[in-house]
Amino acid sequence: MALIVQKYGGTSVGSLDRIRNVAARMKRTRDEGNQVVAVVSAMSGMTDNLIKMAKEISGNPSERELDVLLATGEQQSIALLAIALLEIGVDAASITGSQAGIHTTGSHTRGRILNMDPSLMQGFLAEGKTLVVAGFQGVTPDGMIHTLGRGGSDLTAIAVAAALKADVCQILTDVDGVYTCDPRVVKNARKLPEISYDEMLEMASSGSKVMQSRSVEFAKKFGVVFEVRSSLNDNPGTLVLEEHPNMENVVIRGVSIERSQARITITGIPDEPGMSGMILGALAEAEINLDMIISNIAHDGFARHSFTMHSSDLGKAQAALKPLLAGMPNSKIETEAGIAKLSAVGIGMRSHSGVAATMFKALGDAGINIGMISTSEIKIAVTVDETRIEDAARAVHDAFQLDKVPV
Repeated sequence: MALIVQKYGGTSVGSLDRIRNVAARMKRTRDEGNQVVAVVSAMSGMTDNLIKMAKEISGNPSERELDVLLATGEQQSIALLAIALLEIGVDAASITGSQAGIHTTGSHTRGRILNMDPSLMQGFLAEGKTLVVAGFQGVTPDGMIHTLGRGGSDLTAIAVAAALKADVCQILTDVDGVYTCDPRVVKNARKLPEISYDEMLEMASSGSKVMQSRSVEFAKKFGVVFEVRSSLNDNPGTLVLEEHPNMENVVIRGVSIERSQARITITGIPDEPGMSGMILGALAEAEINLDMIISNIAHDGFARHSFTMHSSDLGKAQAALKPLLAGMPNSKIETEAGIAKLSAVGIGMRSHSGVAATMFKALGDAGINIGMISTSEIKIAVTVDETRIEDAARAVHDAFQLDKVPV
């Protein structure tokens, strides 16, 4: 008998008919002789509606009360799914994140999992019950309801699988798996049978919407092999696992894009120790997540810093930097919106040369100008004009022949 953890996203439980379909799928899995634990998101659109209602009452609602409010979305889903399972003869029980023993820390609406106490879940499983666990939520050390932020249900599923030592963790969603690029952008994108944790992490942090990066980090830390697959069919998905030697034969695993990016460049900064820390500290205090960071010394002896962020943070970043730069008479801020990031990812870069040359030639041949460039051991990322990002993705995807199955 295998213990299988299945995560169902908001689209998968977006209507009563879909909830019934999920219940039927879980019953089939159970009838095959498996124990099943489902981790469930709020119904599609529910979380956004709850936030909208809160903001109609207050322009700045309390984050503690938002946690209490948002947690009700998942509680609705788990109760309805448990009722659907009981209706078709499956002995099921729904439990909240707190009851599942998900202990959290951090700010409200942005919780982090501190530890797990799976004893209640283990007790229910020993009784032969099928469990339905609320994703996206846990409980603080002082007993407060705490939500985990974006991607919280994926994180819950990975954490539950780790705590219960599950045989399989399936992330069931509205896509068939992880593709070499977004199929809506690159029509001949190919579904990958497997991908390493590190490659998945880079793709997640570079715009791939299949998984949030912290869920993949958690899986890597605790060795949870998981599969991304469709909740709408029984086709095999994509396994995400520790890398093995054969993986390096593939130079580029995939291409990801991230739209709505912006750049800030600060010039005329004194070339003195501690200046970078002051600038980045001001942005960190404003809770702005930076992506690409490039620094150098100009011919005039002053430092120059450029960094990218989501375009929605551009105004907040300027406001955070303005008082700091007021004491630097030679400093100047330049901004650019309307850019996007293109990333090519693959652990094969470690053992193959010429990757950047191939990528830049493909972009040049397509008439696409490159802005900033950032690299890691397994990723090359560039910024381009947002109006050309899809052309850029197709050019790089074709250059590395990602539509073809590697031999």
